[in-house]
Amino acid sequence: MNENTLLRLEGLAVLLVALGIYSQYGASWWLFAGLFLLPDLGMLGYLASPRLGAWTYNAVHTYVTPLTFAGGAFAFRATAAEYASLIGSITLIWIAHIGFDRALGLGLKRASGFRDTHLGRMGGER
Repeated sequence: MNENTLLRLEGLAVLLVALGIYSQYGASWWLFAGLFLLPDLGMLGYLASPRLGAWTYNAVHTYVTPLTFAGGAFAFRATAAEYASLIGSITLIWIAHIGFDRALGLGLKRASGFRDTHLGRMGGER
């Protein structure tokens, strides 16, 4: 099994775990549906340049960002249960989205162009 297959399986595992936790969390599936594709707005940076597009896309498609988001809420001691629940829901949706993308073989972008990823070239030889 090659490393790209392992990374895709890892993404699938992350997606399934995030969905499992989300289902136990009791959060709205409407919220999930409404926010699931939101990280793809990071592609808008490509309207300016491939370099900026890669940076904005990668900023919202790495696990560091949603985990920092959740950690920040914890660090500032979000005391309101509804606020903490919303942060948790958003974090799980975000992580599920990243896992979904990785399972599909969509990787972090390179500055050379949208189709060039850390998993290889999209639509071409990997």
